[in-house]
Amino acid sequence: MRPPIEPYDHGLLDTGDGNRIYWETCGNPDGKPVLVVHGGPGSGCTTAARRRFDPAVFRTVLFDQRNCGRSLPHAADHDTDLTNNTTHHLIADMERLREHLGIDRWLLYGGSWGSTLILAYAETHPERVSEIIITGVTMTRRSETDWLYRGVGRFFPEAWERFRQGVPPEDRDGDLVSAYARLLNDPDPKVRERAAIDWVTWEDAVISMEVNGSPGAYSGRPPRDVMALTRICSHYFANGAWLEEGVLLRNAHRLAGIPGALIHGRLDLSSPVQTAWELVQAWPDAELTVIGDAGHTGSGAFKQAVDAAIERFTPR
Repeated sequence: MRPPIEPYDHGLLDTGDGNRIYWETCGNPDGKPVLVVHGGPGSGCTTAARRRFDPAVFRTVLFDQRNCGRSLPHAADHDTDLTNNTTHHLIADMERLREHLGIDRWLLYGGSWGSTLILAYAETHPERVSEIIITGVTMTRRSETDWLYRGVGRFFPEAWERFRQGVPPEDRDGDLVSAYARLLNDPDPKVRERAAIDWVTWEDAVISMEVNGSPGAYSGRPPRDVMALTRICSHYFANGAWLEEGVLLRNAHRLAGIPGALIHGRLDLSSPVQTAWELVQAWPDAELTVIGDAGHTGSGAFKQAVDAAIERFTPR
């Protein structure tokens, strides 16, 4: 990671439907444009993400997706309506931001949920993408969501049972994600807070064995960020991210000609490497690097692979 850097420009982009999207630009205003696409959904961009790309040669653009981070209104506020927060809205926001900044094509960088959004954007606007770097590949298929909130429970049966007990008895053998989405929109703030804590406690359990990564990465966030993250995550996952099942894989042919670097942890229980492997079979211009000691939150070797991918796409 490079030394801390402050943005040379930032603002709030009005989407025209009541949302304002926070954005910032760092590095060289005349450099190669790169867009950092954060995960979650609902995590928000971080100051650390500013430091990933060489500020001498890159123009790094970061943004907070709808209703999280510094974007307004914020999902931690119960009155914030998430109706206009879907994958398709986020794709439109990215295009609006690109036009606002006068960028023709940009490199896309991100991971986890960010990889789903990157793929959805790139398959919609391939002519606007120069290269793609993805860490922790996901496509947010319903099968992947079912794995994360039910299937992987076979590795953590005690933690999963606690997660299951967090919803009303009539919902425990059904769609847990939808049940949590309802709890996280309950009028009672205590109900919402309890559901948010139960959600991130489960997320922490899934990454708890990642000794080379960041076990405990979810519950350690400020309460306001936890509430936004869990509300937005459950909102997206309960609706299959508004994507037809498997559509990103079926449409991977639209990525032809876009060089891609995929970095995935062999020990990633949140997003098993099968998803990354399937994607690289359908996208001939992408290369997959599997890191043996890494899970969903990375490792030293994982970071080195990311740096190597960035170096590959760095202008000379």
